[in-house]
Amino acid sequence: MSEAKVTLENEAAQSTNALGPLIGVAREDFVGAVALLLRETASDPSRAMRHARTIGEDMVKIMTGQSDLAPHPKDKRFMDPAWQYNPFFRAGAQYYLAIQKGMSNWLKELELDELERNRANFIANIILDGIAPTNTLAGNPAAQKQIINSGGLSLIKGLQNAYNDLVHNKGMVSQVDKRPFKLGENVATSKGNVVYRDEIMELIQYAPTTDEVYETPQLTIPPQINKMYINDLSPEKSVIKWQVDNGIQTFVISWRNPSKEQGHWGMDDYIAACEKALEVTSEITGSPKVNVSSGCSGGQTAAVLASKLAAQGNDILGTLTMMVCVLHPKATDIEAGSLVSENGMQIARQRAEKAGIIKADDLARGFAWLRPNDLIWNYVINNYLLGMDPPAFDVLFWNADATNLSASLMGDFLTIYETLAFTKKGEVEMAGHKIDLSKVTSDLFILGGVTDHITPWKATYRSTQLFGSKDVTYVLSQSGHMQAILNPPSNPKAKYFVQKKKGKLPATADEWLQGTEEVKGSWWPLWMEWIQKRSGKKVAAPETVGSDAHPAMESAPGLYVIEEV
Repeated sequence: MSEAKVTLENEAAQSTNALGPLIGVAREDFVGAVALLLRETASDPSRAMRHARTIGEDMVKIMTGQSDLAPHPKDKRFMDPAWQYNPFFRAGAQYYLAIQKGMSNWLKELELDELERNRANFIANIILDGIAPTNTLAGNPAAQKQIINSGGLSLIKGLQNAYNDLVHNKGMVSQVDKRPFKLGENVATSKGNVVYRDEIMELIQYAPTTDEVYETPQLTIPPQINKMYINDLSPEKSVIKWQVDNGIQTFVISWRNPSKEQGHWGMDDYIAACEKALEVTSEITGSPKVNVSSGCSGGQTAAVLASKLAAQGNDILGTLTMMVCVLHPKATDIEAGSLVSENGMQIARQRAEKAGIIKADDLARGFAWLRPNDLIWNYVINNYLLGMDPPAFDVLFWNADATNLSASLMGDFLTIYETLAFTKKGEVEMAGHKIDLSKVTSDLFILGGVTDHITPWKATYRSTQLFGSKDVTYVLSQSGHMQAILNPPSNPKAKYFVQKKKGKLPATADEWLQGTEEVKGSWWPLWMEWIQKRSGKKVAAPETVGSDAHPAMESAPGLYVIEEV
């Protein structure tokens, strides 16, 4: 595989869809951010003229060959030697860089607070990314060389790709070649069966692969806008396989993709489903305790679940693992978060309620335009200008297989964000109780990703301070959002950071980082040892999955992951 293709895969894998406050961004918020820039321009015409004059001076230098503007050495858009040696392309890059420099200098002078500055920077970067010369055939030397080298076939293939996206992908540029993947054959191949099904979820039990298993099982609660087989993409990076191969009795919820008629499903319905999954898992295994693992929005759901169980005095919850999940968000965690406004969230709620659901395609489209360089222009160049197929990568296949989001659940997630519900003690009511994480005393394992721009690691660290748990472990994995999780022992580049001395975690992420050590290798063995110590004694593995009350049904990954909506 070419280095460019590997780079494209890696960048896209860092930008998988995620459920967060950005679902509350309305198009009016984008318009408002642009209006902010226009307002600042009009507020001080002399400042705008001064920066325009500076840009003009740079343009004169470029035309006379006296400009020293050059792309950053790591800017992959300008890696082709033509940008350095061809006068036409060098000038084109310099014109773009002059505009980029002028915009940056102008933004620095604007009198804005931190939130407004983030908003201005975010919108400015979207605009600058869109006008990059590399996004056009005339301004992309690699694409022009490809036309010559292929005898014009790359141009024909690029047009075919564009036509197929227009007709079959609702006008969005394709991020993945789905053709090589088939569920149950080369994706999601771990053996198991559905052991319970209702309207909102299936519960899958995976078959043991060891003679003995730990008596306490583990239930995984996945995000609601992605399908559960992220936990079982391939044998080499399957969290599920890792669990069963290490003697863990493994159960996973598979959420149903809601249609418009199911737009009323809210957090209370999903928490009731989780409670049922715990009950069934306990019945099948005979264990009074069930450990829970969760990620992203599944982590927020697990937090509500843990709070409710504590409020009820129900001690079925064993340990709680939360991966790349933010429970205490701040508007400045990510630049895109600066777009979220109270009015925008209200508008987004109203639109969702009218439609019943937010469609998976709309979610993916909105998310892509929040990171256009990684999720749009990279693919425009690869698919259309170079005439190449998008990468066939399992993480991207899963990411493209997104699900709808019910309007009610969206509203509940936005309420959690607006009220900072997890940081309060008994003030915000949801799922039939008042959320209070200080009453949750389960042992906690929390994971963040070093380069995660969706749930930044310092934001995930704040969760360590919210629970009443005395035993809290925080691990910082390399890489970004989903790649931080899918970081198995087979990855030669794997590493993670963990606190050197055992004991209470510091109050802030910066303090924690000062007391950490870097460990070469995957964090999976550390996590597995942590779980095994909290999973009771070993018992003989069951010969079959399910029980008399909950017999085995369809083979994993079940029916809901393939159901068409």
